[in-house]
Amino acid sequence: MLRRAEGKVSTIILVREGLQVVRVIMRHSGKEERAVHYTDSSPPLRPGDVVILNVTAEELGLGSGGYHIVLPADAMDSVLPVAERLPDGHIMKLKYTPLQRSVLAVEEENSRFHPLFQKEKTLEGMPVLLGELHSMLPVALCWLRYREQKSNQPVKMASNVAYIMTDGGALPLAWSQHIAQLEVMGWLQSTITYGQAYGGKLEAVNKFSALIAAKHAAKADICLVTMGPGIVGTGTRYGYSGIEVGELVNAVYALGGTPIVIPRLSFADERPRHRGISHHTLTALELAARCPAILPFPQCIAEEYAIIQEQLKRLETHQIRMMPSVPTEQIAESFRSYPLPITSMGRGLWQDPIYFQGVCAAVDCAIQLHSPST
Repeated sequence: MLRRAEGKVSTIILVREGLQVVRVIMRHSGKEERAVHYTDSSPPLRPGDVVILNVTAEELGLGSGGYHIVLPADAMDSVLPVAERLPDGHIMKLKYTPLQRSVLAVEEENSRFHPLFQKEKTLEGMPVLLGELHSMLPVALCWLRYREQKSNQPVKMASNVAYIMTDGGALPLAWSQHIAQLEVMGWLQSTITYGQAYGGKLEAVNKFSALIAAKHAAKADICLVTMGPGIVGTGTRYGYSGIEVGELVNAVYALGGTPIVIPRLSFADERPRHRGISHHTLTALELAARCPAILPFPQCIAEEYAIIQEQLKRLETHQIRMMPSVPTEQIAESFRSYPLPITSMGRGLWQDPIYFQGVCAAVDCAIQLHSPST
């Protein structure tokens, strides 16, 4: 069901590449509410413009971030400049929906990277950090930069980082505030979207070609892969979008990379299935991953360690690596230069430190594998 409502734009709050955030006075209630408008498919909005909004997620309380979505105007009223209407690419994303759009994929003949995909390529051992939650991305990059600054030897891999966004969550890359901020700060050099996700600096058809693009088109030293914001879960064993982590392990392994899974950890989540190692991580690696992955863990206090050790018995086919636990104060220090708040499931660093320590353990493991002497 698609629920619509009409409103009038009152204020432009934020503008960034491909996206506007606006305040809209709702016709039915007179209340002022926030909405997101994608400018890659429609002209920018101005105060006074009347818009039709998709209010479905907000009315159902699905945690879409507190925003309605502006629906594209009638095609006759939303003519874009010729250069934007006629892209070079012929690969459709959001295909066979009213919002389908063409992109230039790295694999296409018109792409300057097309010759790369005519030959067999591997990842040449490149470390690939695989995370389930989008919030793992800013934590990982904050910690990677912190390690670079504090190390006696330069952490070379921090200088060229590629991010691949899957289509397990939000589909427009422009939705992510973290990606926009990380690009502005120069901490993220390349973005790649594949499947139905779109908006990366490079577009790819599937996870395999996206990984090859990270290594050979973006020339990345390390790659991070997560879905966009908005993981789907149903409280069942199989019905969650994060199970894709297991599929990504297989792809990285098959392409000759080093799959390093960021564990989803919590001792603050009240749901038993997410206590210790989340069942999401356990199921993805136990069921979906048919190839071995490296699975780093931070050392925990005695009680927590016992819980995790019992859970790890289910993952004996993978390479478990216990890493020195990072003090919470050091993680907080690594966040000081990052202006946006970083939370997971509404919890910050001091509310659930083990979650953040798990991400840092995975980064430290990747650094060790890439530069054993550091």
